[in-house]
Amino acid sequence: MRNQRAWQDIAFSGANYTLLAALGFFTLFPFWNLFSISLNDALDTLKGGIYFYPRHFTLTNYEIIFRNDSLVHATFISVARTVVGTALGVIATAMLAYSLSRKTFVMRKPFNIILVFTLFVNAGLLPSYLLIRDLGLMNHFAVYIVPALISAYNVIIVRSYFEQLPDGIVESATIDGANDYQVLFRIVMPVSMPVIATITLFIAVVHWNSWFDNYLYTSGTESLNTLQFELQKILLQSANELVASGNSLSSQQLRTNPETIRASMTMVVTLPILFVYPFLQRFFVKGIMFASMKE
Repeated sequence: MRNQRAWQDIAFSGANYTLLAALGFFTLFPFWNLFSISLNDALDTLKGGIYFYPRHFTLTNYEIIFRNDSLVHATFISVARTVVGTALGVIATAMLAYSLSRKTFVMRKPFNIILVFTLFVNAGLLPSYLLIRDLGLMNHFAVYIVPALISAYNVIIVRSYFEQLPDGIVESATIDGANDYQVLFRIVMPVSMPVIATITLFIAVVHWNSWFDNYLYTSGTESLNTLQFELQKILLQSANELVASGNSLSSQQLRTNPETIRASMTMVVTLPILFVYPFLQRFFVKGIMFASMKE
């Protein structure tokens, strides 16, 4: 009986490891495939068949991207936008979520309804553009920050987490003379770091990857171009060069193509976020442990 149970445990563990290995492979393979394409010759890539490793290794794709003189300044703008936008977005989200989580807030129910309503109804692109124009944010760095301060989805996540905190934490701080700002920034947010880290990552990824608002609102000011917008311009230029070459595989003038440029761009914009994630991972682990202890 004991031997049968041991074999069952081994079979179960083997099935689990096999399934996890398969999931890991299908998750990592697309990223590795793009990495291989980014290191492959552009003319050779058009033939297809690049899967696990580059057939003709080259760094030309990255050279084309990084030789752009405006790329350094665009990277600075993207980093500044991500840092400032994430910091202010987290603070604004936490303040609104804290207000909506307090049962003593008189307008709590109407504001919660309005917040959820915005998840299903959007004014559209044209009204948003007219609003940004009338607010005087066109061709201004603030256009990257102000419209993205609040996300209804992030507020709902943080509000739900705040509502699960014991009421005694807030009540004891209030009795000791703390005001709402002190309660939020010195008590509630420090004990809510798992959810704060989660929305920090969400907001940072949105700011880092955004380029369409640059195209709409600040494309007339080159000094405000972000890294992603400059990379989009390089991708468009590569596509034009491919069309000009007649899409000929025998063309020796073809140094790159949209596929290799797109793969290289993916590496450039993804790696910074991958380096940031390990610093936030410990907060996710703490969140899991906190939830298990509460249960």
